[in-house]
Amino acid sequence: MNAVEHPERPDWWIYRGTGRPLPGASLADLLPPPPPWRAFDGGPLPVEDVVPQDEGEADRRLGSEHRLPARHVDPHEIDMVNAALYLRRPLLVTGRPGSGKSSLAYRVARELRLGRVLRWPITSRTTLKGGLYNYDAIGRAQAAAGRTADREPPIGEYLRLGELGTVFLPRRQPRVLLIDELDKSEADLPNDLLSLFEDGEFLIPELVRMRTRSREVEVFTADPDATATIPDGRVRCAAFPFVVITSNGDRDFPPAFLRRCLRLEIQDPDIEQLAAMVAAHALDPSDTHRSRIIEEFVSRSEAFGGLPVDKLLEAVYLATSGAYHEEGESWPRLVDAIWRQLNSVVP
Repeated sequence: MNAVEHPERPDWWIYRGTGRPLPGASLADLLPPPPPWRAFDGGPLPVEDVVPQDEGEADRRLGSEHRLPARHVDPHEIDMVNAALYLRRPLLVTGRPGSGKSSLAYRVARELRLGRVLRWPITSRTTLKGGLYNYDAIGRAQAAAGRTADREPPIGEYLRLGELGTVFLPRRQPRVLLIDELDKSEADLPNDLLSLFEDGEFLIPELVRMRTRSREVEVFTADPDATATIPDGRVRCAAFPFVVITSNGDRDFPPAFLRRCLRLEIQDPDIEQLAAMVAAHALDPSDTHRSRIIEEFVSRSEAFGGLPVDKLLEAVYLATSGAYHEEGESWPRLVDAIWRQLNSVVP
């Protein structure tokens, strides 16, 4: 990540990239007001604005002991994260597969105490509507069979907000949204996101049509066992979410989309940073053979155009479990099998 020593931490930094949770005040108290053109006034705010916890997902992604000394953080990365927070803009993160792009969302959420990350994985079949909400019209019609018209099932029981829709619910603090591998999407999806990113709101037509009968509807959200009340079929954020969009660089995005994002390129971690990641997962890298594994991983990654960091963790775990023997014949074969590139055949 090309980290360098940064002797003085800028006063405007809120997120510092060390993994140490923000002490005391909440992010909402520390962030200055948004620029006038990025201010949103969604509501009503929930009476009990409790942030859903991540149920261990950050530990699985980052390790339970994730802490980085100041010398290991990348000042440019921290600059761009804080700029995205201040400007209320999405952060488009590019880099080689396995370089740690998606982990950034979890580091920010943990350090700023923003709770559970809402992850929206992208495929070639992903649509904007599917990310915003899903309405089970068939299930509701089946449930309504045999009932009188004035006793039809509540529509909210058959409507669930997706990860993208949930993150725009009005809250005092921003939620964190990970849009993972946007370059896998159909060509139209980046442009489809523009209005949402600019306006901070969207309509649910099924609820808009019935607002004369029921102005407020309680629906399910993408958080486990959670619901939210939607007034007049409109979802509008109060605090623009912190959005991390990852891309492997496999395609170009439309200029209009790029103008609405801040951009960050993640570099491959160096030996010290890899050692810190191994230690974060309680895999002590201090022993000589573990250091050799890390060095070999870096060499192999440079030779073959990048390897996912989780493959290093798997090798170190096997080594700590007794599979490593310096003079053993099976270890080189085992490591070679684990570290083969996923997208091509390595001789």
